[in-house]
Amino acid sequence: MTIRTLLLTALAMLAFAGNSLLCRAALRDSQIDPASFTALRLCAGALVLWLLLCLRGKSFSNSGSWRGALALFAYAASFSYAYLDLDAGAGALLLFGAVQISMITWGMLQGERLHRGQTAGMLLAGAGLLVLLLPGTNTPPLSASLLMVLAGAAWGAYSILGKGTPDSLAATAGNFIRTLPIAVLLCLLALNTLEWDSAGLIYALLSGGLASGIGYAIWYAALPGLGAIQAASVQLSVPLLTALAGSLLLGEPLTGKLLAAGLAILGGIALVMRLRPST
Repeated sequence: MTIRTLLLTALAMLAFAGNSLLCRAALRDSQIDPASFTALRLCAGALVLWLLLCLRGKSFSNSGSWRGALALFAYAASFSYAYLDLDAGAGALLLFGAVQISMITWGMLQGERLHRGQTAGMLLAGAGLLVLLLPGTNTPPLSASLLMVLAGAAWGAYSILGKGTPDSLAATAGNFIRTLPIAVLLCLLALNTLEWDSAGLIYALLSGGLASGIGYAIWYAALPGLGAIQAASVQLSVPLLTALAGSLLLGEPLTGKLLAAGLAILGGIALVMRLRPST
């Protein structure tokens, strides 16, 4: 791995963790509501990605799809509403676990078969999710947890739909732009609850423009220098980075339960990814 690839990868992982931190900070510490945050995030992401395509002399026309846009919107909206009640670290762990488990499950439905070690990894990851959701003083609220699992499944579906896309940046820009009318509909449905302040507006724009738009562009620039297993494995760092940053920046507790569940989920997924499935 070159220094350039290493630096780009590190920046992309920080951007992915930043999305959770910015969303949680906005919904906890500002007046913005989830619908407004979702709409502003998608608008900012669409604008930045469109500008990046313009700089490359490309167009998003015929790139992306409405199915991809619906999956992207479902992820973004569920993510925002979940972070009303979830800490950043727990939310990122649930999100990442759901993304990977949903994609692995899809592969199995398509005919992939897991070896014994991979099966053990799936069971370990599932046990970690159960540990995180077991009743206790530090258990995340069930409704918010289920919303974050839905967000992860939607992001997994989005990733599957985009697999093999020749120009990932153009496809992502096309999907972001297609989410805008759906975001307007969400705001109309939540019209009586819409509110924001300057802090919430800044958090949403940073999440969409910087952590999402530029973050995805950096990640796509890093991918050619990474092997498939490296690209999947390096994302295991995101929940850990989010939990540490949430503790340092947002004052969220690093509980033993969160750490134990995180080790089980991420360790199990790492085991599945590092052993190539048979077909």
